[in-house]
Amino acid sequence: MKNFILVATYTYPHEYLVLKFLLNEEEIPFFLENETMITISPFYSNALGGIKLYVHKDYVTYVKELIQKLDTPNNDLKIV
Repeated sequence: MKNFILVATYTYPHEYLVLKFLLNEEEIPFFLENETMITISPFYSNALGGIKLYVHKDYVTYVKELIQKLDTPNNDLKIV
């Protein structure tokens, strides 16, 4: 966890599923903190601070650009 940086926080799992698929496909090292707990009990999301996306420090800039690209109005695949 020492080389990983918090990039984004999500409230529910459906908000990052497309991004998670892309990160896995490109073999970018990342992990999602609180993912399992909030998937089991979504009402704990606010209490736990949401689902936190941590990315290896070498990929932070790329992942932030990817998130912005997915969030543009002209894109059919949006992250909530």
